[in-house]
Amino acid sequence: MPVGKIIKALSGFYYVYSEGEVYQCRGRGVFRKQKITPLVGDEVTFEAENQQEGYVLSIEDRRNELVRPPIANVDQALIMTSAKNPDFNPLLLDRFLVLVEANRIEPLIVISKVDGPKEKEKISSFQAIYEKIGYPVILTSKETDMALDQIEKHLADKITVVAGQSGVGKSTLLNHLDSALSIETNEISESLGRGKHTTRHVELFEIAGGLVADTPGFSSLEFQDLEEDQLPECFPEFREIQHLCKFRGCLHKKEPKCAVKAAVDDGEISGLRYDHYLQFLEEIQTRKPRY
Repeated sequence: MPVGKIIKALSGFYYVYSEGEVYQCRGRGVFRKQKITPLVGDEVTFEAENQQEGYVLSIEDRRNELVRPPIANVDQALIMTSAKNPDFNPLLLDRFLVLVEANRIEPLIVISKVDGPKEKEKISSFQAIYEKIGYPVILTSKETDMALDQIEKHLADKITVVAGQSGVGKSTLLNHLDSALSIETNEISESLGRGKHTTRHVELFEIAGGLVADTPGFSSLEFQDLEEDQLPECFPEFREIQHLCKFRGCLHKKEPKCAVKAAVDDGEISGLRYDHYLQFLEEIQTRKPRY
């Protein structure tokens, strides 16, 4: 049986890429019975008499799976934020990073609209915080050529999702990376200070030797499925030293002899990141149970 990867799902059809060709397939009835929905990014076996009439027969085990956008086997999230219009928001960036870490996806941080010395100065201290953790950070401006080369190197051989709030330039960046895409972009609505959603279905595009999902991003930024003991694992700088805490399962809040709190006091861990961690912890601890 041929194997391939679903690169687009639309109106009940799954478009499977295999050996340079794309096959339009339907899912087998058994998926419905088992309540399984094939996802973009799935590795599948299929059968097809021609490129218009095929059937997805089975789905390989997934490494990870996102609900919004619905996509599987993601290697990397390009998290895009901007220096201005909308203003850089480190709390929102950390929220994205936690969601990405929780799904065991590698983050790549891209900060757009770093156009003048004022923006560069404002962003440089944040850039230092994230690079110290080990996250790659790429700054883009109107002169984007060098930054585009850097981004392309990170895309090769990976499935990447693009995430970030509206208006930061996600579609513009994808169009710069591949002008054949012509993804629709909307100017920021002045009254709302945010862009309108222009992206509808999930589709993987071949860009720079990798596959990039042009998706509506993470439409839910809530920590509905994250438990309090999982949150510290989503902060790599905590993860590295939490074995030094006195108590196993330390939540790094009020516990004595906490290595993370000591590292914050010593300036080894960013106080800003730690404050965001406490906010997220509070949010998880006080959320209403779902039934």
